Amino acid sequence: MAHRRRPARARRRRRNRAVLLLVCALAAARLLADERTQEEPAPAVLRAISLEGDPESGARAYESCAVCHLASGAGRSDGTFPQLAGQHRSVIIKQLVDIRDGRRSNPLMLPYAIELLDEQEIADVASYVAQLPVPNDNGRGAGTDLERGARLYRSDCQECHGARGEGDAARFVPALAGQHYPYLLRQVRAIAGGRRGNASRSMERHARPYSDAELQAVVDFASRLDARGREQRP
Repeated sequence: MAHRRRPARARRRRRNRAVLLLVCALAAARLLADERTQEEPAPAVLRAISLEGDPESGARAYESCAVCHLASGAGRSDGTFPQLAGQHRSVIIKQLVDIRDGRRSNPLMLPYAIELLDEQEIADVASYVAQLPVPNDNGRGAGTDLERGARLYRSDCQECHGARGEGDAARFVPALAGQHYPYLLRQVRAIAGGRRGNASRSMERHARPYSDAELQAVVDFASRLDARGREQRP
């Protein structure tokens, strides 16, 4: 009897191991699928990008945005509202769609974003914002730890955001050059804490290990970058 039990137990152990491996494989596949979904733009984003934007129509739609972001698109230097002027059209489209469709939580923007039901209107306003000249007086940090900030930026940020903070329109990577320090700091803290829903997983992995002092240093450096030619403004 005991002799017959041992093979049965061995078979159960093998079956349990096989089930466990299958569960682990499925979980890993789900994680990879979630990461791909997070990284990939929503279909509405691709539809809006495929449309030719009309800056004149976009200017009319932008009038409600100007209340907070200003007519110049400069936003507020205290970081309450980001600078939009000169941001990549693809980035503006993605953020508007993500906020509208709940992929990114932004209670202040949501009432405006949900009015943009037509992807042509999104394409128009993004085209208008993208062609606005970038102001040169954005909010910056204290400037007391720029050497460390430069080292961290070149190590962890430059590959995606560019040496001059110019971003990458094709990959929906925002330009950082000229953006307000307080706004960037608020966003990177949210990303590091996993609280920004549409942040890329790679960005979360890079930001999560940072101390708050390191976040402040790298963001201060990034806020001083100038995508129009100079690596760093005084």
